[in-house]
Amino acid sequence: MRRRTVIGLVYSFLALTALGAAIVTLTTRSLTWSVVALGIGSASLAMMFFLLGAPYAAGFELSVGTGLISILLIIGISLTKSRRASHP
Repeated sequence: MRRRTVIGLVYSFLALTALGAAIVTLTTRSLTWSVVALGIGSASLAMMFFLLGAPYAAGFELSVGTGLISILLIIGISLTKSRRASHP
């Protein structure tokens, strides 16, 4: 019974982390912080998959969702710098 309680608490923490990261991703004005929050949410989702007994889905989410997508978005942000217009 004690193990179920701990797993339930960990799962609840991961779910709240994923929800908080999703809210930060949608509401922040900084693209870089939005991508960081997206990566954190994806990592917590991967851990939830692992707790639910789907290690392959967790590994795929961790490698593609957290790693690849976050890196591609950061590269895209760094390559497209915002240019302020010199004219009003």
